[in-house]
Amino acid sequence: MSVVFSPFESRLATPHVPSMQVHGVGQVAFSGGDDPRLSRLYQHDPVRILFPRPAQNDLPLAVFVTTSGGLVGGDRLELSVRSEAATSVMITAQAAEKIYRSNGADSTIEVTLTCDADAWLEWLPQETIVFDGARLVRKTNVNITSGGRMLAGEFLVLGRTAMGETVMEGLVRDEWVVRLDGKLVWADALRLSGDINEKVQHPAGFGGAVSIATAVYIADDAPDYLNLARELLSIGNVNVRTAASVVNGILLVRFLSSNTLATRNDFGVFWAGFRSAVVNLPNLLPRIWHI
Repeated sequence: MSVVFSPFESRLATPHVPSMQVHGVGQVAFSGGDDPRLSRLYQHDPVRILFPRPAQNDLPLAVFVTTSGGLVGGDRLELSVRSEAATSVMITAQAAEKIYRSNGADSTIEVTLTCDADAWLEWLPQETIVFDGARLVRKTNVNITSGGRMLAGEFLVLGRTAMGETVMEGLVRDEWVVRLDGKLVWADALRLSGDINEKVQHPAGFGGAVSIATAVYIADDAPDYLNLARELLSIGNVNVRTAASVVNGILLVRFLSSNTLATRNDFGVFWAGFRSAVVNLPNLLPRIWHI
């Protein structure tokens, strides 16, 4: 059997090629106070949420996994975490997030962290590695209620440093917005575009640093821990530039280095020591951070 199409019909019959862009969603919430339990769980490819057994005497742990192995231009992730009233939890990631070279579209990540009254929430993602030519737009929205406490972090690496890669061009926009009882108390944005390497190497820029990490402690008592933060930073690697300050009642800690491994180690030492001193939790990170 044969079928003949007119040229017009042939154009109409051209098969549609589906987009390969992904839109992953992960939502998790815990409630129950001293007996924490899941109150919400939603996941959509390529996001999965795992619940490994925590270390002895440590908090319930949720782990975000991006099963696609990274993001390309046009991909989008939406991650949402909530610690409900009087509940304490930790959220981390299985591995570093990779942002691959883009053909022009942005890779977008939106994170929403919510901490209710008398709750404790730790948001401890691993590195986000930006490849040369990648375009990353990320926004972290923090909503906290008076009486709640949150220790949240982010860790950005420019290029595959182990392979000697230099990020020459692309886009990095990394934004934080923190609201306390619905009121804006802190906003911060990093933007790198154009000749990124020139900005990274400039003494008034990053001075050659390619790994940048931030830890933010948001709580009613945050200013009381400024000296503790500086003490923990003082024991770190001399090749990692660090600073701690209090802005509008929020404790901010920064890490900057050309040595990604040194940054990771110092960031981990600070995090483990800080959580131990502030809420009497084990002075350690999840096992998955050491794999």
